[in-house]
Amino acid sequence: MTDRFRLTMAQLNATVGDLPGNALKAREAFAAARAAGADMLALPEMFLTGYQTQDLVLKPAFQRDCRAAIEALAADCADGPAVGIGAPWAEDGKLYNAWLVLQGGRIAARVFKHELPHKQLFDELRLFDPGPISGPYAVNGVRIGSPICEDAWWQPVTETLAETGAEILIVPNGSPYHRDKLDLRMGHMVARVHESGLPLAYVNMVGGQDDQVYDGASFVLNPGGHKVVQMAPFDEGLIHVDFTRTADGWRAERGEMIPQPDAWEQDYRAMCVGLGDYMRKSGFRKVVLGLSGGIDSALVATIAADTLGPENVRGVRLPSVYSSGHSLEDAADLAARLGIRLDTIPIEGPRAAVTEALSGVMAGTQPDLTEENIQSRLRGLLLMALSNKFGELLLSTGNKSEVAVGYATIYGDMAGGYNPLKDLYKTRVFETCRWRNTNHRPWMRAPAGEVIPPGVIAKPPSAELRPDQTDQDSLPPYDILDTILYGLIERDQSVAELVAQGFDRATVKSVERLVYGSEWKRYQAAPGPRLSPRAFWLDRRYPLVNRWRDDG
Repeated sequence: MTDRFRLTMAQLNATVGDLPGNALKAREAFAAARAAGADMLALPEMFLTGYQTQDLVLKPAFQRDCRAAIEALAADCADGPAVGIGAPWAEDGKLYNAWLVLQGGRIAARVFKHELPHKQLFDELRLFDPGPISGPYAVNGVRIGSPICEDAWWQPVTETLAETGAEILIVPNGSPYHRDKLDLRMGHMVARVHESGLPLAYVNMVGGQDDQVYDGASFVLNPGGHKVVQMAPFDEGLIHVDFTRTADGWRAERGEMIPQPDAWEQDYRAMCVGLGDYMRKSGFRKVVLGLSGGIDSALVATIAADTLGPENVRGVRLPSVYSSGHSLEDAADLAARLGIRLDTIPIEGPRAAVTEALSGVMAGTQPDLTEENIQSRLRGLLLMALSNKFGELLLSTGNKSEVAVGYATIYGDMAGGYNPLKDLYKTRVFETCRWRNTNHRPWMRAPAGEVIPPGVIAKPPSAELRPDQTDQDSLPPYDILDTILYGLIERDQSVAELVAQGFDRATVKSVERLVYGSEWKRYQAAPGPRLSPRAFWLDRRYPLVNRWRDDG
């Protein structure tokens, strides 16, 4: 009877659609597992294809290539440990989210996901067919149960596995990050361990894909809910976990226990990983962004410099007659502290040319928001020209508060291919800047210390599109605005509930009107990393045309 079982857990970064690249990562992990004398290598959910595939997985040609890649991987990994790898599997006219166990040059077992998530950002019921609840499979004499991701969030699958003889649970995951997600996962997994009495290895994907960031943070639990292994968040990693048969069943030996950063650091790292992987997987190496001297562009520039290195970041000042001297100085100060390139392109000449071009058709009208937006759109045009000319990805810099209420100019400051702050409220922008000024980590490529000038954090935010303008001319103070937005967006609270909390009804209604009225802008906005369970796009989907308002 086997008394020891070695599992290699591979927390790796897959790229959607890169079947050869992802299979190569699997082969390299297999070689490491074999060298370590492992019985099995566990890779994350849908690792072969990357995750989420969205409708790509529905293409028959893609399914064909996936099957061929799996068969080739099985042949190449015949001499060594079993390999568990996530991939789509078409069979009998159905398509499954599968975890395939490769051993001896063949597919030795197939596990099909039963609980298909269909809330928040997931659409798996649209893409896959629910699989039957699978029983355990054997690897070197040990009976393994593998609930796939969502299968382990509910009792039926693990209960069935325990009742049918599973001895160890290995849970492959493509579980995306949001703030405090590890605690949520841990609660569900501890429940499964208590119910089944079995040890559990949770193997999660890592890396950015579109607007989603996978944080890894894989772990191992023993019965009683005791955590004995904890991997790092956001980093690729490969560890070997030894299980020993005891009189009470299988138990995992204690391994590495990596401390988990707080929410501020994890959010910051998620923004960096999201940006870095979006660029790398899209073929970009450098970025360009407008530096207004304000706090949002300062934070985006810092994220970019930490992620890509200062040498790969270009900041651009685009002053108009309304740009204050201190804002121009703050932008220059920021660029010097970060060590990034800074260019200056005045927009007064282009603005005068546009004003002259429009003078005939706009004769007899008074200057208003139209003229303000022309400035913003000229800046967007010039930044896009630099992006096109030099192959640098343009970053937009609107925070979640501005994105929520439409306090941004479509085709102007909303121009860009990626927005690192898209899911970060303004009040969190301020605090994140303070956090970065007092913290530095080895993975950060920008200098340590106070890289964001204190004056940028302290001064009142302003778009500087007219004389003496501040954001609070048009919006409530950000601490009030963000609390109202949190209620309306994150908690789906009614107007009446927010008024009962002490907010002025007219203010709440004004914010509600802005949120619904700017849906069309968000529809055209750049993607950005998901930090919360209610990020714009897949988590929160509203019609562009919507006449309903909450009159309660």
